[in-house]
Amino acid sequence: MSQFDVLRRDGGRPVKCWTRGVEVADNAKEQLLNSASLPFVHKWVAAMPDVHWGMGATIGSVIPTKGAIVPAAVGVDLGCGMMACQTSLSASDLPDSLRGIRSSIEAAVPHGRTHNGGRRDKGAWGNLPDTVAKEWSVMVDDFESLCDRHPKLRKCNSAVHLGTLGSGNHFIELCLDEANRVWVMLHSGSRGLGNRIGSHFIALAKKDMKRWFINLPDANLAYIPEGSSHFKDYIDAVGFAQDFARKNREVMMRHVMEALAENDALPRFDAWVAGVNCHHNYVAKEVHYGESVWVTRKGAVRAGKGELGIIPGSMGARSYIVRGKGNPESFCSCSHGAGRRMSRGEAKRRFTVADHEKATEGIECRKDASVIDETPMAYKDIDAVMAAQSDLVEVVHTLRQVVCVKG
Repeated sequence: MSQFDVLRRDGGRPVKCWTRGVEVADNAKEQLLNSASLPFVHKWVAAMPDVHWGMGATIGSVIPTKGAIVPAAVGVDLGCGMMACQTSLSASDLPDSLRGIRSSIEAAVPHGRTHNGGRRDKGAWGNLPDTVAKEWSVMVDDFESLCDRHPKLRKCNSAVHLGTLGSGNHFIELCLDEANRVWVMLHSGSRGLGNRIGSHFIALAKKDMKRWFINLPDANLAYIPEGSSHFKDYIDAVGFAQDFARKNREVMMRHVMEALAENDALPRFDAWVAGVNCHHNYVAKEVHYGESVWVTRKGAVRAGKGELGIIPGSMGARSYIVRGKGNPESFCSCSHGAGRRMSRGEAKRRFTVADHEKATEGIECRKDASVIDETPMAYKDIDAVMAAQSDLVEVVHTLRQVVCVKG
């Protein structure tokens, strides 16, 4: 028996929605139908249970296409995703106060954003560590090649953002699993570099739509046809940004593990740094229903049969390490988190610091007005989200946060 419902609009492809028992806003439904109206959509659009309105395309959507890609559907946080690693530590190894642990992590990884992202931005490296410089040296030639073709890409924070967290919903957490084993989990993407690449090609696609007199239900659905002058450059640039994002998470994880190892409050431990590392905002070439297509996952994780993924909750909710079931109707995908149930502005208007303190009781994290937009109440119920996609994934580990670092 199918576990999805279907949205339809005359002239468009269907939208299969794994949203039973989960609230879905009308503007998200409208946006999904707009995406499904594109003539090059393959089969249908899939909506995950964390689906909500997003810039360009609905967050929590899977859009398979043949012959074209929508840059704004992929977005600007190219390669954004999660990484989680188990350690040999257990809950009994942690000190009574976790404030020092949080401070160690905050000192090891630049996070947040100041000075409008300029030279003194606390979220970027001032002096590039040798570990970061070494990683960037392997990537710099490919970056320069992209910049030679598109000089506007050069003006971005590249090396100074490698191994940094960012802000908004990006985070680093210490978690305990069902056996009280300690995990490190983090969420970030391609930072300023990905933003520059995404914004540049979105602008080029919109310019081409005007030049070709193509009218769309949403200007953000401007697309780049395969074989056109920008297509190969876009694929190269997106691929580079996605590699940067993956490496960004690996460098952060290494620095966090080193910071924990140097903290006198913890015993010596082993870390399985080759843990789960998955994108949830990206484009990839895949085969579905016997055809080679471009799959854009905008806030969705690949959940092929046996593949491991990460579905985080909010600051005060459980997170999950999952194993994909390879459901072909979702294009082998699952949700990327709980999903927002309200805008950041609405969360700030509706909730107080006292509300946030209560919701994050027992978690060592920031409890001030600047993180109200990330408070757990701003997100959907992670239990309902997981129940709605039981045919997409199975739970391998259940994690609960004890430390959360926000940008």
